Amino acid sequence: MIRKLLKKISHPLLKFGTEKYFSKPRPFSYEGVEVLVMPGVFPPHYTFSTKILLDYISQIELKGKTVLELGCGSGIISLYTSKKEAIVTASDINESALTALKEASIKNNLVIEIINSNLFKAITNSNFDYIFINPPYYPKSPQDVKEKAWFCGEYFEYFEDLFKQLSQRKDKNVIMILSQDCNIDKIKDIAFKNHLKLEIELERTTIAEKNFIYRIITI
Repeated sequence: MIRKLLKKISHPLLKFGTEKYFSKPRPFSYEGVEVLVMPGVFPPHYTFSTKILLDYISQIELKGKTVLELGCGSGIISLYTSKKEAIVTASDINESALTALKEASIKNNLVIEIINSNLFKAITNSNFDYIFINPPYYPKSPQDVKEKAWFCGEYFEYFEDLFKQLSQRKDKNVIMILSQDCNIDKIKDIAFKNHLKLEIELERTTIAEKNFIYRIITI
């Protein structure tokens, strides 16, 4: 019963239910790295995916590796991978998020290349060692930049574009996290159509939901 209730709370309504709290900048930290999450930016505080992905990344040797956080939001993953001595690029379409990330990189004394880009459109490097993606996955058409952090389009347009672009690249390790609450089969079908496959790397169950970390490979 508790699990079912928490799953309902963590559905898209979570975004609206916490809107008042996140109407002000809120700090978020991991392993000594702190960001200020601006209003309208995906908040990692009460979702499990960001923490699970950070814990996964903590086990990877990244010194000297090139890393892209695609759709960085708060940028906590970019900052943390920079702390691990990676060569980091962070991209997003939310200018507020990118401005806050630049300020956070200075405050944390970390170097990050920050790019305003819709997926890979403004990214010139075609071969990163690692790409980390925490995507929007609820099937609804976003009405503004803020909603694009949550909704992938009524017909999963985000994933249609993502996998089409990924299929034309030569990146070594593409890592994406998804929740059981999204339509994983549909997302896998779109990947397959683009000659890509989602291979499970990690499965993590919390009190509210189950999350999966996938490696995206060419088939």
